[in-house]
Amino acid sequence: QVQLVESGGGLVQAGGSLRLSCAASGRTFSSYAMGWFRQAPGKEREFVAAISWSGGSIGYADSVKGRFTISRDNAKNMVYLQMNSLKPEDTAVYYCAAATSRYYAGEVPGRYDYWGQGTQVTVSS
Repeated sequence: QVQLVESGGGLVQAGGSLRLSCAASGRTFSSYAMGWFRQAPGKEREFVAAISWSGGSIGYADSVKGRFTISRDNAKNMVYLQMNSLKPEDTAVYYCAAATSRYYAGEVPGRYDYWGQGTQVTVSS
């Protein structure tokens, strides 16, 4: 069983920055592909960013490319999402996800086995 706990959400003005963190349980975290997704009110969950277990493969949604950066620290069982130049349309609950049997899981939610409870990000205009 893998537990994921997100933190770092909050209220920020447009143009500001936030750094989300996801703490993962499990002794084999370094073999998990990880991803970030988000869900705004009334909308479906959408892909934000993904990273392979080695960090060698990374992908972003077009809407966040150039503004968000995903990274991981396998020694600390952590994955991060640095969000810069935030826009009101980035407002959503952000979820961390883990794929325990894949090198890289990408943008497909069904490839992920475990999900965190989410952290709210609100960007005011």
